[in-house]
Amino acid sequence: MLSSQRLRVLREVFRTGSIAGAARVLRLSPSAVSHQLSKLEEEAGVGLVERGAQSLRLTAAGRRLARRAQEVLDIIEAAEKDLLAQARADAGQLRIGFFASAGYRLLPLALSTFTARHPAVDLDLVLGQPHELLPDLERGALDVLVVFEHALDPWKPPDGVEVTHLFDEPQLLVVPPGHPAGQRPRVRLADLAEEPWITTFGTDTPVSVLERASALEGFSPTIRCRSDHYEVTLGLVRAGLGVALVPSLGAQGATGIQVCRLDGPRLYRRIGAATRPTNPNPALRSFIDYLRDASAQIRNALR
Repeated sequence: MLSSQRLRVLREVFRTGSIAGAARVLRLSPSAVSHQLSKLEEEAGVGLVERGAQSLRLTAAGRRLARRAQEVLDIIEAAEKDLLAQARADAGQLRIGFFASAGYRLLPLALSTFTARHPAVDLDLVLGQPHELLPDLERGALDVLVVFEHALDPWKPPDGVEVTHLFDEPQLLVVPPGHPAGQRPRVRLADLAEEPWITTFGTDTPVSVLERASALEGFSPTIRCRSDHYEVTLGLVRAGLGVALVPSLGAQGATGIQVCRLDGPRLYRRIGAATRPTNPNPALRSFIDYLRDASAQIRNALR
C-alpha cells in the first residue's frame, strides 16, 4: 500500500525538480524528503530516483508514478471536502424515503422549512412502501424513512433501526356524495357491511387492514377493487363504485367525496421516522426536528 504522504513528497520533487525545492514547499528538511523517497521506493518495489553526486532525477517509473500521484491526491482532496461538507448540517446530502400519502402534506411541510434554512443540502427523495424501502435504510442507501404502522397490523423494526413516533393518524370512512352515512357524526364499519369496498393490499399478507377491522365487527367485506394509491381509491368512491377506509393523510384536500368519522377500536396508523442510530449525518438530526414540527401541525389539524 502506497502512502499518500509519500506520494505528496514525490509529486513535489517532480514539480520542483529537486529535494531542496520539495523540502521548502512541504516545510521538511531535505534529509526527511530523501528518507520519504527511500521508503516510497520500498513500498513500490521499484527504483524511483537516480541520485548523483550533485543531482537527482526521477526514473521513468518515478515520473509515471508522480503523474499518478497527482490524480490520487486530487481524489483524496475531493473526498476530504465531501466529508467536511457532511460534517455540517447546512451542507452535504440527505436521502429520504417516504410513502405516498406522507408526500401529500407531511413531507412538503417539513421540507419547505428545512430547505429554507439549509439550501445547500442536496436532497434525494425516494417514493415507496415502507417495507420495500426498509432494506435501503438498513444498508445505508437512505438516511431516514418515513414509515407507518397500523394498530391492527403491527411490525417490529429490524436490529439497527430505530423508529421515532411522530403522531397517530385516524382512519376515515370515505363515501360518495349523498351517501346516507355522510349525514351521521360517527359510523361503524358494520353499518356498511353490504356495501362494495375499495381497499388496499396487505403488507406481508393478502389481508388488508379493512378486512382485519371488519372481522372484529363480525362481517367479511365485499371487495370490488384493491389499490395502494389513494388517488385511485378516492376516484372510484367519487364515481359511486364503493366505499373505502382511508387514513387521514390520504384524504386531505380531496373533493367530491364525503368523509365520516368511525366509531370503532384501533382504527388508526402510527406515523414515524425510521433511522439508524449510528448514522453520523448532521443534516439528519436537523431534518428530524423539522419533521417533528410538521407532525405537530398536522396532529393539531386532525384534532
